Amino acid sequence: MKKIIINADDFGHNANKNEAIKLGFQSGIITSTSVITNMEGFEHAVNEVLPEIPFLDLGFHFNIIEGKSLTNPSLLTDKNGYFNCSYPELILKSPLKKFQEQLETEFRAQIEKILPYKKLSHVDSHVHTHAIPPIFNLVQKLAKEYEIPYIRTQHEIPYKIKSEGITPAYCVNTIKNILLNTFTAINKKSIKDISTTDYFIGVLYTGCMTTETILEGLNKIQDDNSLTEIIFHPTIDIQPNSKKRNREFEITQDNSFRERLDQLEYLLTSFNNLG
Repeated sequence: MKKIIINADDFGHNANKNEAIKLGFQSGIITSTSVITNMEGFEHAVNEVLPEIPFLDLGFHFNIIEGKSLTNPSLLTDKNGYFNCSYPELILKSPLKKFQEQLETEFRAQIEKILPYKKLSHVDSHVHTHAIPPIFNLVQKLAKEYEIPYIRTQHEIPYKIKSEGITPAYCVNTIKNILLNTFTAINKKSIKDISTTDYFIGVLYTGCMTTETILEGLNKIQDDNSLTEIIFHPTIDIQPNSKKRNREFEITQDNSFRERLDQLEYLLTSFNNLG
């Protein structure tokens, strides 16, 4: 039977996202989340929200894109310690020995903030930075050291929803999809003694996910024994620019979405339940 994991990224980013993830888990849609440890909502996530949902799978969301670093790595931050590298810059810097050393130090500082709270089931990253092959190799090595059994890869079968049209966002996301599929093909060759998923949904319609875009992505998967990760970024913000993210939260509250997953004969599971 085909299995899916619905993971909520950015747990710990802010209180609104934390609450949305809690409600999404309680509704039975979100099965795991990834915690970001260097943002303003971390203490709220681990001290107020996590105790209310102790059975939620928890992963580590490595972040070298946004916010203040924990170790002030000079190749990744400005003079005040805030991350300031674009994705292309990270690709260019990733093979450098000094960069790798600073990256490892930051990774250890971030992950060790969450270790006292709960055993981690998986590792991924903010804006998929760990997909960059030299970074992936380092994160894979450290994941094994910290005994984390799963690492994210992003093999998303290309697809298009006719009703959505070809928007600028879709064009940008298509480029991301090509890049991440290429990185995944490279990274899967290096995986050893750690597990990953077969498929991924959440890049092509980043920022504009709906029930229909998710189901269409699932329809493209033909492997009956596959494991697919779907990522959500739910929030319950009231700001106008959060409307699309609110829509992802609304999906987690929609009972008909779960029914449609059942109709497609997908088993909703979590990393910890995979054994």
